[in-house]
Amino acid sequence: MAKTIVVKQIGSPIRRPAEQRATLIGLGLNKMHKTRELEDTPSVRGMVNKIPHLVKIIEERG
Repeated sequence: MAKTIVVKQIGSPIRRPAEQRATLIGLGLNKMHKTRELEDTPSVRGMVNKIPHLVKIIEERG
């Protein structure tokens, strides 16, 4: 079973650089308080670390 993380969007992309908005969309998040369960890979972790003010890791599974 692959390890997964649950990521929640806690910040708005309004008035943020286009790169940060694109990172949110890449994670599958586009609305406030939306959550996604994603595979725990270095690329996903890197995306989360690029925008720590907009997302929060809620849970790590596996």
